[in-house]
Amino acid sequence: MITGNTASGTFYVFNKQEQSIPIVFVHGVGLTHEIWQPQLDFFKNYSNLSYDILGHGKSPLTKQNISFDDFSDQLIELTDELKIKKIHLVGFSIGSLIARNFATKYNDRLQSLILLGSIYKRSEQEQKIVNERFDQAKKELKLSRQALKRWFTDRYLENNPDTYEKISSILSANNMANFLRVYELFVKHKNDEDFSKIQSKTLVMTGEYDIGSTVEMSQQLNNIIENSELKIIKDGKHLCGIECADDVNLAIKNFVNKNE
Repeated sequence: MITGNTASGTFYVFNKQEQSIPIVFVHGVGLTHEIWQPQLDFFKNYSNLSYDILGHGKSPLTKQNISFDDFSDQLIELTDELKIKKIHLVGFSIGSLIARNFATKYNDRLQSLILLGSIYKRSEQEQKIVNERFDQAKKELKLSRQALKRWFTDRYLENNPDTYEKISSILSANNMANFLRVYELFVKHKNDEDFSKIQSKTLVMTGEYDIGSTVEMSQQLNNIIENSELKIIKDGKHLCGIECADDVNLAIKNFVNKNE
């Protein structure tokens, strides 16, 4: 296991195994690479790479005006420095939007693409709700723990207080100026990618009860992305990668293995 920082400061954790195309995990807004621990443990015999996106965890954000291209550039710099030619790319929430952007620019670097909890064409009401959350975050300059109610089932939170505290502590540690700049990209995303440029085999996956990245959104993405397939995680909400880790891990493993 290697931990380090790139020349521009990106913090990463790299588990290198011989003759294995790395699985790269991209986390969501307000979180860090630590949310992938269930996946990193499960894929310990695979090469895997997780990192903190710009303005999160131990990775700096120096630009005032940012776009998804900046996050793709961050990832290409990271893989280039580690001399990685091909990757299986797994993106969650805003990480899936980063992955989508990356796939339209650097599709030749992808062995496969996995989009977990990805948004697509929010309804007017869905957009209104995320706008209100963004306005509240700007006003209060803190992140509400109510997010965890949307991300996990009540039963899971009751039975796993340590996870509740861990995710809450990650949210509380955010630099709010950086968070708001990145969160704004998520809130105002226009679904303007050229999906025809995504030619790699793609798995679109979401939780059955994810109210922000709905089953309907994933079905639409599955319809529009060529060479894609759909997986709905039973009983899962937004952070099904933690709550339903066994099902998510198995889906990733099966997809990666058949696309090696």
